[in-house]
Amino acid sequence: MTNNIVLTTGIYDLIKDHLRRKKTTIQEEEILTTQLRNAKQVLRRELPEDVVTIDSVVKIKDHTTNAEEQYHFVPSNKEKIKKGKYSILSDIALATVGNRVGDIISWPFRNGEKKIEILSVQPVS
Repeated sequence: MTNNIVLTTGIYDLIKDHLRRKKTTIQEEEILTTQLRNAKQVLRRELPEDVVTIDSVVKIKDHTTNAEEQYHFVPSNKEKIKKGKYSILSDIALATVGNRVGDIISWPFRNGEKKIEILSVQPVS
């Protein structure tokens, strides 16, 4: 897992606000606070293409179950889970945002700790 996540300033501010509103578990808050403290902030056009961000389709492997799933991360107001569109502030997005293809992440999901790997990231225009 990469030590420092890479975020656009907008996503950084969005996550910081999400934490301020106490919308996460204590474990998530600790991880995210540490990640934000060490995060590299960049402009959208400077964000590497293999980094998970908003408006991207991300393929993830759950090492706990060996299942692979695909998620399309969108702004919170455009979330449509039945269509595979997840808010950038959803649990799976918060666990992966700012990470790169190949990163393996341990995350305290509400249904238990999971180890997930980012298999691919595709920007959606």
